[in-house]
Amino acid sequence: MIYLDNGATTYPKPKTVVDSVDNALRIYSANPGRGGHRPSVKAAEAVFRARENIADFFDINGAENVIFTNNCTSALNKVIKGVLSKGDHVVISSLEHNSVLRPLEKLKQNGIITYTVADVKESSDETVDSFRNAVNENTRLFVCTHASNVFGKILPVEKLCALAHNYGILFCLDAAQSAGVLDIDILRDGYDFVCCAGHKGLYGPMGTGLLMINRDIRLDTVFEGGTGSDSADPLMPEYTPDRFESGTLNVPGIIGLSAGINFIRRRGVRRIYEAELEKLRRVYKELEKNNKVKLFTPYPEYGEYAPVLSFQIEGADSETVAAFLDKNYGIAVRAGLHCAPLAHKSYNTFEHGTVRVSPSVFTTEKDIRTLIYGVNYFVQNIH
Repeated sequence: MIYLDNGATTYPKPKTVVDSVDNALRIYSANPGRGGHRPSVKAAEAVFRARENIADFFDINGAENVIFTNNCTSALNKVIKGVLSKGDHVVISSLEHNSVLRPLEKLKQNGIITYTVADVKESSDETVDSFRNAVNENTRLFVCTHASNVFGKILPVEKLCALAHNYGILFCLDAAQSAGVLDIDILRDGYDFVCCAGHKGLYGPMGTGLLMINRDIRLDTVFEGGTGSDSADPLMPEYTPDRFESGTLNVPGIIGLSAGINFIRRRGVRRIYEAELEKLRRVYKELEKNNKVKLFTPYPEYGEYAPVLSFQIEGADSETVAAFLDKNYGIAVRAGLHCAPLAHKSYNTFEHGTVRVSPSVFTTEKDIRTLIYGVNYFVQNIH
């Protein structure tokens, strides 16, 4: 298989991640924080070491401010529904994923909040102006993707965070597509909340995600339950991470996620980004020569685009192209709307969707050559 759908989840996982999960299932199967016996304590210590590793990687003050979730969607819901109250207003970008749009739309339909979609422009200053013009006296929160999961466009999130703070507005970074690929320093850039998928660029197992809270901001809880702490209190604890980690943690997943982060440390975030971007540049240069192929981003420049590329073939449905590549060349790409209808409407691709290519550190030159050949063959002989 030639796997080029790493924007959905990375595959394969590094051997160290697989071994760490296997080891955790053998050694750390007791419930952390749910007993004084040695297996429970051992599991709790392993989870805490993972928490410390993640806090150091993202440069956040205090391991207790690293909260484990099931995925990035869960983390975003915790922020959106935990921060907002009746009458609040939210500003989001025109490239947001449904994990941002749908919770907000639900709150809007229930008459609780309003939100505005700010257009993302080619110029970062124009994008900042879009957000500034969307602010009103009730704006409580900005939620913004770091990089589009469909088109790879990197947003000026540092500037947008500074803008939010100038107005006394909270800022939530959706790092689902960027964590492990783009530089994220929470203390330096001042994000209030950072939400990550563990199973994408961090190379952790599926069923893992992160919510990181940068400062003392009280969030309401989205769901409640056992934490192993303050068990006599009918209310959830006020302190992190316990307040947001109801129920048994995914200990093997957490330990695997920590191993994924160690894998990235050894490779280097910048080296990973540059290598993946170079692979997409090769794809771009070759497909650009085919007048039946429409590319939806400019040449992917460093710092402007994440390693994600979307295209269409003239007159062909995106799902048909993806199915052809899978059946005939064993190439896995993602087709359709990618759970991001706002982004597709912004790029005028909503009707037919796009074919998305997203490489990883394991993508080879041969993989790229085969993709290019397969797309050109489809254009010349099938379509």
